[in-house]
Amino acid sequence: MRAVIQNTVGEPDVLVIANQPDPTPKAGEVLVRVKAAGINPVDGAVRAGYFPLLGEPPFILGWDISGSVEALGAGVTSFKIGDEVFGMPRFPKQAAAYAELAAVPADEIALKPKGADHIQTGALPLAGLTAWQGLVRHGALKSGQRVLVHAAAGGVGHLAVQIAKARGAYVIATASPNKLDFVRKLGADEVIDYTKGDFTSQISDIDLVLEPVGGDHADRSLKVIKRGGVLVSLLNVNDTTKAQASTHDIRVERMSVVPDREALLELGQLIDAGKLVVHVAKSFPLEQAGAAQAFLATKPIGKVVLTV
Repeated sequence: MRAVIQNTVGEPDVLVIANQPDPTPKAGEVLVRVKAAGINPVDGAVRAGYFPLLGEPPFILGWDISGSVEALGAGVTSFKIGDEVFGMPRFPKQAAAYAELAAVPADEIALKPKGADHIQTGALPLAGLTAWQGLVRHGALKSGQRVLVHAAAGGVGHLAVQIAKARGAYVIATASPNKLDFVRKLGADEVIDYTKGDFTSQISDIDLVLEPVGGDHADRSLKVIKRGGVLVSLLNVNDTTKAQASTHDIRVERMSVVPDREALLELGQLIDAGKLVVHVAKSFPLEQAGAAQAFLATKPIGKVVLTV
């Protein structure tokens, strides 16, 4: 099979196409012929050596996949050959999604929703699971709550806005000036241009904040969360911020996304019900994985995907 490999950490040009042995599914696994593989910020961090999840190269990046079942490992009865599937297998271990074939655990993928193509479902898993798990599992989101989503035009953010709306929340979103109209069209009830003043002076009484940005966003977000509220951060929260949250009866959750078949099915149902649309800014052929990661670093609206 063809795959994108890297033999050293570095800039996007370390990603090269090479022929690799076809993987063989073990017991409990399926072999997926990959049609699309989403690209996420974590991919670039691993490539550059900032976040050494996979140890030393060589390795194959990628966790988001959408494709069709090519072969079944022993004991797999939940899928049949030809089924269209998607998922985020093995994270944070190597899933090797930037390839024509991937052997993945059957219990970490799900049937692809009919309401989206492979490019969209290839873009969905990691960002969609992050948004879902952050809001629903960690944040315990309830209908009628006031939810603040930071970076609402990004991969996680644009999905989080839609998920929160689908679950009956009142959604307030922050974004840069050129992305405000996009976020409004997602259904956000209020949209804040974060370049025009401090968001903490514009809103209050927030039940739940989803924070993927870092810096002082977690600390400032505490100022708008009411007592008993929740701050869910995708990045580390310092001890000072945690202590401050505790004095105001605010729960702080530092989350890391995990494979989650149940949530994949929920996301698929939202897509088929017309309540969730995955926005893909641009797709690239597998051979241009480096260019795709470089494009993602420009912070486009939505997601970036490799097509195979």
